Amino acid sequence: MKRLLDNCHQLLNKKYTLFFLTVFLFWVKTYIVYLTQFNLGVTNNMQRFLLFFNPLSSALLFLGIAVIFKGTIRQVMLIVIDSILSVWLYANVIYYRFFNDFITLSTLTQSSDNTGDLGGSVLALMNFSDIFFFTDTILLLILVLSKAVNPDKKRWNTRTIFTVFVSAVMIFIINLSLAETDRPELLSRTFDRNYIVKYLGAYNFAIYDAIQNARSNAQRAMADSSDMNDIVNYAKSNYAEPNPEYYGKAKGMNVIYVSLESLQSFIINYKMPDGREVTPFLNSLSRGADHTTYFKNFFHQTGPGKTSDAEFMMENSLYPLSQGPVFAMKAENTFQASPAILNHLGYETAVFHGNVKSFWNRDKMYKSLGYERFFDARYYDMSTENTKNYGMKDKPFIQESTPYLVKLNQPFYAKFILLSNHFPFGMDREDTNFQPGNFGDSVVNNYFQSANYMDQAVEQFFTDLKKAGLLDKTVIVMYGDHYGLSQNHNEAMAKVMGKQITPFENAQLQRVPLFIHIPKMQGGTVSTYGGDVDVRPTVMNLLGVNTKDYVQFGTDLFSKEHHQIIPFRNGDVVTDKYTIIDGKVYANDSGLQVNGSLGRPYEKIAKQELEYSDKVIFGDLLRFYKPKGFVPPDKSKINYNTDQTKVPEDPSRVRKENSK
Repeated sequence: MKRLLDNCHQLLNKKYTLFFLTVFLFWVKTYIVYLTQFNLGVTNNMQRFLLFFNPLSSALLFLGIAVIFKGTIRQVMLIVIDSILSVWLYANVIYYRFFNDFITLSTLTQSSDNTGDLGGSVLALMNFSDIFFFTDTILLLILVLSKAVNPDKKRWNTRTIFTVFVSAVMIFIINLSLAETDRPELLSRTFDRNYIVKYLGAYNFAIYDAIQNARSNAQRAMADSSDMNDIVNYAKSNYAEPNPEYYGKAKGMNVIYVSLESLQSFIINYKMPDGREVTPFLNSLSRGADHTTYFKNFFHQTGPGKTSDAEFMMENSLYPLSQGPVFAMKAENTFQASPAILNHLGYETAVFHGNVKSFWNRDKMYKSLGYERFFDARYYDMSTENTKNYGMKDKPFIQESTPYLVKLNQPFYAKFILLSNHFPFGMDREDTNFQPGNFGDSVVNNYFQSANYMDQAVEQFFTDLKKAGLLDKTVIVMYGDHYGLSQNHNEAMAKVMGKQITPFENAQLQRVPLFIHIPKMQGGTVSTYGGDVDVRPTVMNLLGVNTKDYVQFGTDLFSKEHHQIIPFRNGDVVTDKYTIIDGKVYANDSGLQVNGSLGRPYEKIAKQELEYSDKVIFGDLLRFYKPKGFVPPDKSKINYNTDQTKVPEDPSRVRKENSK
């Protein structure tokens, strides 16, 4: 035994042992994390090899920085760098557990504005076993502090240091070349971060993301008005003429948007095993109650910004970004959003949100969208009993918002953001007597409870509007903003749905409810396929506002020319006939894979629209283009720090007088 220990001690004290041990431990740990924590969709032997291979170049590159130093400093730098990389990996694991996505530079730089009071949600995502993510760092500390390894006081020679970095670069080039053979245009088709991490690794993705951010900033500086020509022509050629039966039927009416946090369509008309309806009020609306139309084939198209991305698409008919939330990255851009369009037509515009106004950069973005008023946390009782992790509970939020709403000048355009049905779901005992589900997953179980609570809040809202005399003169658009249950919960969701959650079925679970209450119009369920970008042209046509000259990528859901093609930010596509996932085409009626050529035309359209939308946003191109009659919001005269219950002192009064 003594001889064995002596041999180990001698080995550990060889010149290069500690460095290569650190590289090896970090490499193996990262690979295990890829296999156990991320659902990267590995489907063939090449992808399996690259998943194993790709951490090596990052380990050599970053840990190689330590070998520039000598002696004790080299040991300290190895531990520090390994710790930083481990923290970054773990942060991505936590982020992925909820968002099913990876951290980008924009989400990181906006973290102070976006986190809010998220302690409960973050803690719910952590497990005791997560100590594994730091075992290599702990082992290194033990070896160094116990002096099992003694620092080599000599600096490595230049040739050796150079070899480490050249090896890192060469391994990356081999990695990238192999990746390109399996996934051509990997770096040029940047729709899905999942692909980048699968082929190149989480650390190389971070570098790639930083480069993409720098490129996007350069795009604005280099853009000019000619960049809009093809985009404007494309938007006009794909415009869908409105349906005469619906066009202008809500002219002059109020408009209210209600964001239904994390609500997925499977919950509508779903019954628990004991026969309880989870959302009885929304179920009644899906059957046409209160002149409401329910779109059962409506899909969210959000990217990294989730709720904020849904807001952005609803009001701009542009797609979100692949590398970060538009709200965080491009809040200062020029937009031609619904609030700004309606401001000029005499509408008063306001947002109601039970959280601080800086959450997700809303205080900046809402000005660019044209919102005159913003009722944030300052206007609500934010006591412990009234709040959850992300802000106000829905019932007190609705109750306290209604008095502000009824005092707005009519017609008004208002938005309400509900928050209770948010991960990790569940409600305080005093808020509901609806029991959670029993599907072997606490997150899935709690989802039914908080969804039922939200349903009660929405019913309360309709009752309050009716009492205030507003229900019969208001268009109400209610939408699920994004998925609530990621594919990490598919095992439990298979029990909920009574079938295996295949990639095809997972795509179908991205349906979210869309309800449009239109006074005096017959309601009911419609089967038209659509997504977030289709809502702006739909509502504008109901109000009799012609948006043919605007740049928009959605089409009116009521139009007979509506395009039933729904691009997702990762490049997947859903149509009324096919679902295209990772290049594989499935028939909607059977769920079975069919000839891939059937999906090529739809993929081409999706790619074109996503690229055009990215150009508009990254280049801030709408500053070069103004549709006839559009008046941009004067952001300098919108002030959310003043008392929002008073009429804002801005040109809106003059505008309203001129519109009469």
